[in-house]
Amino acid sequence: MTTTTPAIRDTQELRQSRLLGLGVHRPERSVPNTEIAGRTGLDPAWIESRSGIRSRRYASADETLPAMATAAAEKALAAAGIGADQIGTVIVATITSMEQMPAVAVEVAHRIGARQAAAFDISAACAGFCHAVALASDLVRMRRTDYVLVIGAERMTDILDHTDRDTAFLFADGAGAVLVGPSDEVGIGPVVWQADGSRNAALKMTDPWHDGTGARPDDRPAITMSGWRVYRWATDEIVPAARRMLERAGVTVDQLGALIPHQANMLITDVVVEQLGLTGRTAVARDIVTSGNSSAASIPLAMEELLSSGKAHSGDLALLIGFGAGLVYAGQVVRLP
Repeated sequence: MTTTTPAIRDTQELRQSRLLGLGVHRPERSVPNTEIAGRTGLDPAWIESRSGIRSRRYASADETLPAMATAAAEKALAAAGIGADQIGTVIVATITSMEQMPAVAVEVAHRIGARQAAAFDISAACAGFCHAVALASDLVRMRRTDYVLVIGAERMTDILDHTDRDTAFLFADGAGAVLVGPSDEVGIGPVVWQADGSRNAALKMTDPWHDGTGARPDDRPAITMSGWRVYRWATDEIVPAARRMLERAGVTVDQLGALIPHQANMLITDVVVEQLGLTGRTAVARDIVTSGNSSAASIPLAMEELLSSGKAHSGDLALLIGFGAGLVYAGQVVRLP
């Protein structure tokens, strides 16, 4: 006697997706290079020449990770004109939650009143926002949900050694959110992503949360980085990856209205601009100058700066590229909200 295994049916048809709304939270405190110099002995002018950063934002005690994520989320919903009760999924990209569980996304969903939403965090460091956008787009396109709230939120200062001359001047705090929903036209292109674990020592934590026996370290682990290794990897890998992102989206360089890379270092951005052959008609995000490197939050923060300043406009095609610890990258072409 033979039996057949029943097939799982899924009759839902694909549809298109796009970014419908954007919101950010920038911490109130702005920290100039002179303050960093006082702790590290670095020259303020050297900091700017090395990174492009003149100042960065530090969160206060009241600006917790869930609080910043919620503030950005509420602004994104308001911009899109969508109620929290319509949200099907909340995704938070972060590496700075000091609690292993529950997910930050669960608290954000509760705070905004998204009572029916699924909620989870993802950890892909500075590429986390682009990873989350890809997941959200697929959920919408496959009709698993109508609206997905994507948030990049970080308090990098919680995992920063403020005396470390390699990292103390780079990292900062903030949050940015986009609402992903259905569209009549393609608004989010195919993702291109990759992980290279052979180089994971270039950007990592100094120690795990335990020493292998279950004992906790006396000092909180902090971020550590070999800047030249990250720079070499980024300048070798990101431009070819960017070209694949454009190719898969069917978009040429001269059709780009904006380039929004992760705000890691101005030198890396300059290399990408030059090697891609971008002209003056393409707005290039350089939010790092006054916001620093806020990891998963940097791309939505940079997107907001371009739009609010009028350098880019709603409907423009933008190339998003995130890259960071892993070493990993992810990116896609999107139509700006």
